[in-house]
Amino acid sequence: MDLQIYQREKEGIRILDLRGSLAIGESEAFLRQAVIALADAGFVNVILNFAEVKEIEDDGLHALVFCSAKLVKSAGSLKLLNLGRVHIDLIVLTGLDASFDVFMNEQDAVNSFFPESAVRHFDILEFVKENEKHS
Repeated sequence: MDLQIYQREKEGIRILDLRGSLAIGESEAFLRQAVIALADAGFVNVILNFAEVKEIEDDGLHALVFCSAKLVKSAGSLKLLNLGRVHIDLIVLTGLDASFDVFMNEQDAVNSFFPESAVRHFDILEFVKENEKHS
């Protein structure tokens, strides 16, 4: 398996630091199982940190959709953190950018679970357009 998951907590929010690749087979199943276990234990607000993820394949995207649906069904939410440019392009290309809240700053992602906190959303489309200007 090419995916490792390290779990930590910040202000009551579970953060899963992912390392490796999110691809078909064991890695995407491993992520699904981790999120199911969190939801079943009552931890329904989760951030996935992609800072050390090399690649996300189609099945990895399906796993993200599944994880988000599982948490929403459990009255929670899934946020994505530190997606690389290639990953952002993939999410925009597949039309999933409207389905996920994406953040580049961990504290902003944590604050997004608390309505009274000011949150600066990372606009994926704005990021892509800005990068196209500089390419």
